[in-house]
Amino acid sequence: MKSTLIAILVLAVVGTTVYFSVQYFSSLTTPLQILSELNPRNAPKANLSQTIPTTLTSAILEVPENMRTGAFATDRILRAPKGVSISVYASGMQKPRLLAFSPAGVPFVTDMDAGTVYAMPDPNGDGSADRLVPFATGLSKPHGIAFRKDEVLLAEERNVRVLRDTNGDLIADENRIIIDDLPTGGSHVTRTMAIDSEGSLYVSVGSSCNVCKDDGRRAAILRFKADGSDEVLFARGTRNAVGLAWKPGTDELWATDNGRDFLGDDLPPDEVNVLKENGDYGWPRCYGKSIADTSQKGSEAECPGTLPSRIDLQAHSAPLGLRFVPESSALAKNIPGQLLIAYHGSWNRREPTGYKVVVADISGAEPVVRDLITGWYANGDVWGRPVDVAFAPDGSLFITDDKAGAVYRVTTPE
Repeated sequence: MKSTLIAILVLAVVGTTVYFSVQYFSSLTTPLQILSELNPRNAPKANLSQTIPTTLTSAILEVPENMRTGAFATDRILRAPKGVSISVYASGMQKPRLLAFSPAGVPFVTDMDAGTVYAMPDPNGDGSADRLVPFATGLSKPHGIAFRKDEVLLAEERNVRVLRDTNGDLIADENRIIIDDLPTGGSHVTRTMAIDSEGSLYVSVGSSCNVCKDDGRRAAILRFKADGSDEVLFARGTRNAVGLAWKPGTDELWATDNGRDFLGDDLPPDEVNVLKENGDYGWPRCYGKSIADTSQKGSEAECPGTLPSRIDLQAHSAPLGLRFVPESSALAKNIPGQLLIAYHGSWNRREPTGYKVVVADISGAEPVVRDLITGWYANGDVWGRPVDVAFAPDGSLFITDDKAGAVYRVTTPE
């Protein structure tokens, strides 16, 4: 009899817990809201790089009439330094990601979900693309893009291709694969590239998981010769390094890195790293300034041998694209810093963070971070998510947004 009563009580407690759990989680309207609740409460905070408040003013997003649909059917207001103008350069894409400019100054963008690379010419110079030209189609998650003279190098999940437009119509008519065995599947499927002064290719491959013992070619930067041969492991422990950029006048390759999830709203910091050959940046054992992830057995002993981050950013900001600011750009006169970083924004943080572009002053021993353009998240509404930042030959700044399916152009008076 006693055991029966205990069983009934246990079933009642379990049933009540399940009932109220279902009631609570059903009140959440998106999978991301549900996942955010899995983050531990009251987790400690990280020691972040210094962040200084910036005075920004309202900037009405300028939208050509033919683009006033979707996210731009209503007026949008961003915040930027005084005098900065922001306009929609191109729209109507599914998931625009990374940018590159041709030797002639035409911007190209990868559309990951469409499997397409678009050229976005503006022959009349009015500050918006006249049309989207499908430079290459039928691709598998195209992401990284770079020009090498008249060649377009393109990174897909598994491949790196070389494409050429031989007749000037902005459509590739030569297409060959030079790398065909990059790791596939798992959590992180984007591949980003950088090309050094000698033509060597650097390809970032993200981890297959949140935190695990992974394939040695993942959570890493791989280096190849210009023709795609002779792969070497250049750097490791970079969980998901989406943005790569060379510091001007140096051989320093900088990278953003997205930290692991489910250590709380404020841990671990997202990072910007200076990549060094044979460098170990810690994942999955360590993060930030070589701090041990205590959920990983043995991490305390291993972290002193890893390389610390250069900049520590608010957890879950999801830093993606980064670019150094050209001294010739008019924007350089209006922003106190040298490095731009696009924050894609959080998906599992109770108080959303990110959805903006920041600028980091790296001239001193300790970097200082300031907001540059904000407003894609406002009043509980996420209507845009910045991905990449790139400077056009005329010094204007281009920003991709894979939620609004658009590319923006940012200018400032000379």
